[in-house]
Amino acid sequence: MVEMVVPLRRVGGMATASLEAIVSELLRLATPEPGTTARRLPPERELGEALNMSRGALREQLSVLELLGFLHRTQGRGTYIDTPSDDFVRSYFTISRQLGYLNDQQFADARVMLEESVAEAAARVITDQQVEELRSDVDAMIAATQAGDHETALEADVRFHSRLNRIVDNPIFRLMHEGFIHMLRETIRYRRLEAVRVEPVDENGMRRTDSVHYDVVDALEQRDSDAARSAMHAHFEKWLELRIEPVR
Repeated sequence: MVEMVVPLRRVGGMATASLEAIVSELLRLATPEPGTTARRLPPERELGEALNMSRGALREQLSVLELLGFLHRTQGRGTYIDTPSDDFVRSYFTISRQLGYLNDQQFADARVMLEESVAEAAARVITDQQVEELRSDVDAMIAATQAGDHETALEADVRFHSRLNRIVDNPIFRLMHEGFIHMLRETIRYRRLEAVRVEPVDENGMRRTDSVHYDVVDALEQRDSDAARSAMHAHFEKWLELRIEPVR
């Protein structure tokens, strides 16, 4: 049997295995769980021997993977390496914002670029049922705004964009979207309330910042990628036209 030695790198004068190298070996040693994306890991003692690592060093690396959301422990069943949850990217964005590395304007700008790309991509794959589901979200958003139920309107707004993101079904976009929405939720809530205060209603009792979502849905229904992207761009432009001060 060939002994496997995980590649080492030097950190502060000490040799340590890179996390990426360890994951590669964990995947080699893990057993796929039928019907899932999870892979079950051998017991720690076997892993340590296979990787030529002490149990302490191994546990430290496994703890990092668990913190990142890639490793899950199930009582009585074992330890699994699997697709991560959204928790890590949310934590990354939150802490980066706290440290001043990222700011609200950068989040907002990135969200615009992401949402426009998502709308363009969704037009190529959307189904009739998904079109109607998005239209129902806009209906709910407008009805809630008209009823003064601004929290429900906010949730319908977030649901619309989350549903659109799921239609594209790109895990990278999903992680980014969940991180942006988590960070921007309070800002979106504030801006919606300010829109109610400063934006006039049309002859149908609707505000344009709400009804502009219908333009996105109409473009998606036509499977017109360029129009969908333009409609999403217009959606964000309507907010900018209101000149509402951001949350501080």
